[in-house]
Amino acid sequence: MEPNDERLRTPRAAGVAGAVFAVLLAVAIVLVRISVPAGNPPGAKIDPDKRWAVQTALEILPFAGIFFLWFMGAVRAQVGDAEDRFIATVFLGSGLVFVATMFGAGAAAGTVLDEVRSSDFGRYFAYTMMTTYALRMAAVFVFTTSTIGHRLGVLPRPLALFGYVVGLVLLAAGSSLPWSELVFPAWALIVSLHILRVGLREPRRSRSPR
Repeated sequence: MEPNDERLRTPRAAGVAGAVFAVLLAVAIVLVRISVPAGNPPGAKIDPDKRWAVQTALEILPFAGIFFLWFMGAVRAQVGDAEDRFIATVFLGSGLVFVATMFGAGAAAGTVLDEVRSSDFGRYFAYTMMTTYALRMAAVFVFTTSTIGHRLGVLPRPLALFGYVVGLVLLAAGSSLPWSELVFPAWALIVSLHILRVGLREPRRSRSPR
């Protein structure tokens, strides 16, 4: 395959991966929310009829993480030599930390399925990992992706500004606003659909040496 052909396929890969990630993460969040609602009294058990929802969400999360990493890789490959090293480092670091904390939250959430050893600690730990840490890293990822997209002309100005608003919501209200975690997959889906619709433009190349 020629290098140009690979570059032409990158926008499609980024768009598809981002859209799949957004759908999977949103489904997992909704399943957990409806089965383990916030405000449960200490020691409360999950309704046996809803245990399937938590189990399904935990099965979905690893695949959401895989597609998120694919999305990151495809976007970074498209940016290529035009990337700013500082922003690219924050972009990569925030994305990797987000995935790690999301997996940690999922592992902690799995403790609520153990009827014998279930405790409030696992529930609170999972909630803190997701809302306090994962969503903050997601905010940084949204900020950097919007900045990269705007600088390279990949994202139109309104979509970049929308990303900054989403980042502020995740950063400031992630742990206090119910269902706010759905803002991140919603942003990822909108950006991915835009990428699929118009494709990523060729990044600006550095001036060739004389």
